[in-house]
Amino acid sequence: MNWDDSGYLISKNRYSENSIIAEVFTENHGKVSGIIFGGTSKKIRNYLQIGNKIYVNYNTKSPTRIGYFKIEILKALTPLYFDNNQKLFCITSAMNLIKLLTAEAQSNKEIFRLINYFFEILTIESWIKEYVFWELELLKLLGYDLELKKIVQKEVINNEINYYVSSSTEKKIIPNFLIENNNNNIELENLLKGLNLVNDYIEKTILKPNNINLPSSRLNFVNSLK
Repeated sequence: MNWDDSGYLISKNRYSENSIIAEVFTENHGKVSGIIFGGTSKKIRNYLQIGNKIYVNYNTKSPTRIGYFKIEILKALTPLYFDNNQKLFCITSAMNLIKLLTAEAQSNKEIFRLINYFFEILTIESWIKEYVFWELELLKLLGYDLELKKIVQKEVINNEINYYVSSSTEKKIIPNFLIENNNNNIELENLLKGLNLVNDYIEKTILKPNNINLPSSRLNFVNSLK
């Protein structure tokens, strides 16, 4: 099997002294793993920043065996943020979510377009707020829609509207911006509450049932904002 496609590098691991195993989320073939021979060489490794957009030629002799990539750089996106640790952590965290939550070799152009949009988000002032909504959209595309607006309850305390969801064991406050979505001047504390809400949902609904821990890249991103 042989094909060409464009995609985003979402993970890489050393395979041998000169090669790496990479995972790329491609436009037409979804998430695909392959070996990049010479991937540790100075010429190629500079392209292999997590999040960079690359052109790949994929070859495999059998669908049951891992194939190999030949790559060319299309857009060096991650190096634009080498001087911004928060955005670098965000890129690593977002690509790790794509890696963890998507199935191998299943085409999903909506997710590919969402990755395109992710890098647009990083260029705007309210990027943290938009990123929270980006994660919610990713979960929705994967069949894990929180549907917050349908399940929240509302109460007024000291003339302020508060939203929450409750169960027999807990009452969880929902940041207003997730429901009203009409305010760009959101305090960092509330943005962190939004991220932690998504954290909690991913961990309890998706990761723990599959014996997977919340990745350190996610924790690093949230901690970088504090």
